[in-house]
Amino acid sequence: MEELFGITKSEIKKILNFALSRGGEHADIYFEYKIASTVKMEEDLIKSVSSGISAGAGIRVVDGEQVGYSYTEEINFKNLKEAALNASQIAMNRGSVNIAPIQRTRKRNLYSVKQLSTDESIDSKIELLNLVNSSARKYDNKITKVSVTFNEETRKIIYVDVEGRYFEDIQPLVLLTCYCVAENGRNRQGAGLALGGRVGLEFYSLDENSPSWLGQEVARIAVTNLDAKPSPAGTHVVVLGPGESGILLHEAIGHGLEADFARKKLSNYSGKIGEKVASDKCTIIDSGIIPNLRGSINIDDEGTLPEETVMIENGILRGYIHDIMSARLMDMHATGNGRRESYKYPPIPRMTNIFMKPGDYDPDEIISSVKFGIYAKRFAGGQVDIVNGDFTFGVSEAYLIENGKLTVPLRDVTLIGNGPDILKKVEMVGNDLVFSKGGWTCGKNDQRVPVGIGMPTVKVSGITIGGTKI
Repeated sequence: MEELFGITKSEIKKILNFALSRGGEHADIYFEYKIASTVKMEEDLIKSVSSGISAGAGIRVVDGEQVGYSYTEEINFKNLKEAALNASQIAMNRGSVNIAPIQRTRKRNLYSVKQLSTDESIDSKIELLNLVNSSARKYDNKITKVSVTFNEETRKIIYVDVEGRYFEDIQPLVLLTCYCVAENGRNRQGAGLALGGRVGLEFYSLDENSPSWLGQEVARIAVTNLDAKPSPAGTHVVVLGPGESGILLHEAIGHGLEADFARKKLSNYSGKIGEKVASDKCTIIDSGIIPNLRGSINIDDEGTLPEETVMIENGILRGYIHDIMSARLMDMHATGNGRRESYKYPPIPRMTNIFMKPGDYDPDEIISSVKFGIYAKRFAGGQVDIVNGDFTFGVSEAYLIENGKLTVPLRDVTLIGNGPDILKKVEMVGNDLVFSKGGWTCGKNDQRVPVGIGMPTVKVSGITIGGTKI
């Protein structure tokens, strides 16, 4: 490594010295180069093609609980020096740090691809859109509108810090999204679904990820919902379907397990390590090391290898997910969860892929155990207080359970509750863990990062249902 984005190793050392010129415990530099593009199809036509390139570098200085951060969109020695001096202003002239020789940090390869999608031809992406569009329209003549979007990005990131840690990574990310509208003269229903991950276009050659499957599945949901009945309101047994229901874990529970919230006592889980916080059926894990998932990372954004972190084990709180700063302040070890949206932001504790460990029950056995309840298969948007876990989630595909069987489809299903409370009501956990391949993106502190979610079939003894039928 002689240069980083045109900056030599000797210049890197000088910049880090500028960052620590007023003191401080830690300083680092994060370089990023990103290519992104979007192709949209509506009304059987390509409506837009857009692409862009962004690049820059951010410099962080840490002094106690204070963080100084500054970035530049033009990478050169002069601008980096200025950013370093700006970031240094938070330091209080305490002590000095010796800058260690740069050593490459080992990392995994969790997202090997045959070819980066951003290097593929535009025609190959238009072909995907055409396949999704045609399969959706052929599914049923009730389909009146289809829109398909392909999003892709490739990020090259380089990190170096005063401890000598150095890494670089190339991170692919693709997403194919379909939205359909179905009409029958009396009713109009929409449905949407996305497929992607840290993969190349070869991902879509597999039957379970094929563009044809995506178009047909979205059309099926939209057409099914045309005949859906009003949802019964009140508190009912709810069976959460595998995969997408993991969004409840992420939003209503996972944020409370991020160490910055826990340390500041903004979480329901603050100070409760070793205590029972959920049903003994529940083991909740965050893992950044599952190949090709949207939230997986070879290395986090401050040079720590991700790991599989058990946060809740058989209902007992075991720990939180940490970045370097929270680990130091709480006397824990960093778990590889220091993440950032881009070079414009400092890293903070963030989830990667959160999931519930599978249990022993066959999913059919779980449904058979319910005399009357709701089966929530696919999820739409919602609102969550990420501090206390209160949530309201829309369900885009749901069915009534009567005498142990799925009967009629339901519409206007809304789940209302509190994440920590729901975990205590888990009665059965299925053996069918599924990781969603959707386009989940998490927002926190004005930063958005891609994440993954997973869930087996889960029976909850009672969730409030907001519906139209009493």
